[in-house]
Amino acid sequence: MSRILNLRDALNEAMKEEMRRDESVFLMGEEVAEYNGAYKVSKGMLDEFGPKRVIDTPIAELGFAGIGVGAAMNGLRPIIEFMTWNFAVLAFDQIVNNAAKTLSQSAGEFGCPIVFRGPSGAAGQLAQQHSQTFESWMANVPGLKVISCIDPKDMKGLLKSAIRDDDPICFMESEQFYGHKGEVPEGEYLTPIGKGAIRREGTDVTIVSYNKMVLVAMDAAEQLQKEGISAEVIDLRTIRPLDHEMIVNSVKKTNRLVVVDESWPYGGVSAEIAYEIQKYAFDHLDAPVTRVNSADVSLGYAPTFVEEYLPNPSKVIRAVKEVMYR
Repeated sequence: MSRILNLRDALNEAMKEEMRRDESVFLMGEEVAEYNGAYKVSKGMLDEFGPKRVIDTPIAELGFAGIGVGAAMNGLRPIIEFMTWNFAVLAFDQIVNNAAKTLSQSAGEFGCPIVFRGPSGAAGQLAQQHSQTFESWMANVPGLKVISCIDPKDMKGLLKSAIRDDDPICFMESEQFYGHKGEVPEGEYLTPIGKGAIRREGTDVTIVSYNKMVLVAMDAAEQLQKEGISAEVIDLRTIRPLDHEMIVNSVKKTNRLVVVDESWPYGGVSAEIAYEIQKYAFDHLDAPVTRVNSADVSLGYAPTFVEEYLPNPSKVIRAVKEVMYR
């Protein structure tokens, strides 16, 4: 049986189930307890689990991320919520220099099973310091796993898998899409980390994306179908480890690839995918790999600038027609 849940409720359900299952799991972050979460993802959790397991923190990301890392090294399984990954920049020392390196620096003696979660990416008119996309930043660090998705079913299963995983995980959500709805099965299930999902099958071109840009890709694919172009849409779901096999197999079928990536173009996820495809599927390409990224500038406040900055279905359609020479 499935129900229709929005993303915030799916994430809430995942955390509650894992905290009931394992007493070593706890949630810590800004406004997660008394206020039920900045985006109400932790609604009702303080009432059920109490202040020792649902912990409000000061506005001090470096501090509470460090407490979480220490707790993970000592056998607990913390979930650290950042109100936004933009604020998590302050905590990068703990994430990059401690959480990601604990296992290798200790020669396997200490692990760091911790989940850092919160929204990444633009969310409207929030200007330069609150609109950045951090998947490629975190995916650049050995020792970290990076998950980024907005499908409620998959996000519930991925968060449960992340909480149980023995590695530190950066879990990327979307501020704009906590209300995004989808079917979520009842009962226990896990979604595997490192596996993508084909959201739409097609034969003429492969469109690869993740998080809310998958919806942009799907919109473009629907419009392209009306023009007789069959697009296959792949949702990466996990950025590191990346499901290279799924992308390569799709390109071997369609012979063309467009990557839709909200992050900046230089050194990003789309650049990594383009490299992998030219290495493992070069002979199958009938056109160069094309990318649709956000503009290579900081995002301003004006709504016209936001519209021009972000990928949208029209930009994706133009890219698809480019690789199809139409």
